[in-house]
Amino acid sequence: FMELLTAYQKLVADSLTHLNQGKSPIGLYQPIDYRLDLAGKRLRPVLVIMTCEAFGKTAKEALPAAQAVEVFHNFTLMHDDIMDKASMRRGAQTVHEKWDVNTAILSGDAMLVQAYLFLNGYEPKLFQSLTTLFSKTALEVCEGQQYDVDFESRNDVGIEDYLEMIRLKTAVLVGCAMQMGASVGGATSKDAQQLYLFGEQLGIAFQLQDDYLDTFGDAASFGKRIGGDIAENKKTILVHLAFRNSTENQQNELQSWLSETSEDEAKKIAAVTQLFKDTGADKETLSLVQQYTQQAFDALEKVDLTLEMKQRLIAFGNWLMQRTH
Repeated sequence: FMELLTAYQKLVADSLTHLNQGKSPIGLYQPIDYRLDLAGKRLRPVLVIMTCEAFGKTAKEALPAAQAVEVFHNFTLMHDDIMDKASMRRGAQTVHEKWDVNTAILSGDAMLVQAYLFLNGYEPKLFQSLTTLFSKTALEVCEGQQYDVDFESRNDVGIEDYLEMIRLKTAVLVGCAMQMGASVGGATSKDAQQLYLFGEQLGIAFQLQDDYLDTFGDAASFGKRIGGDIAENKKTILVHLAFRNSTENQQNELQSWLSETSEDEAKKIAAVTQLFKDTGADKETLSLVQQYTQQAFDALEKVDLTLEMKQRLIAFGNWLMQRTH
């Protein structure tokens, strides 16, 4: 399975390297290629290809849809970084830091347009269904981002609100990737929708796992500093669960840690991490990861695919949930 995954990742990476080479103005296109070269895991485009192949079509046929999803995803990250005032992403300078904010806005806008252009090669009926889904998803991702911003200044956000926010911000694009791959592969609309559900539930599990790893991961393999979310007072699933399960004293302690910028960051991270353990938020987060992964597998069960192809997608789901970074 890992060999297959690596081959898919390389296929996507190669197809996006120097995407805009020779195009001018260089000030618009160079930041796009820089952003696309900061290789992440390329999970979403890999899912497009994997799903398309599951229905008997080739990786080559899936590639334009995979590129569309990956370029769109990176466009959202480019604008997210501006909103978050983030100076680093994947160990490298963010576009607005390396160039400036105006460049990151405009190059990001161009990426959104480029994402759609990849779909132009599909025949009209397929093109229409792909762009309809893609546009719906793009709007939902914006809704999720707005909720995320709104939640920062609200104290009445419940666990259900948080789960809906990550569904929109992260999970719908994973669902979209799988449905697009299935559609290109020639799946029935029923099977394509079930695969959307598989991707969406897996996407929620993926984000919850990310929340968990930020506090309880291993710094060497996670690639980011452990406790970054705590240091930045981010209200992740761990915070929501800890508040729900805590005594009044624990609640007050958590509130006071998360409402200030601590002089001693290490002390703050250690104290909040301990509160997560004492309230059982750590274990409950892992059980939610399990629950959403199982819901994803239940959706996959209803898809009309060979056992071999289902097992490939199950292997992907399991790998995703057992990752350490």
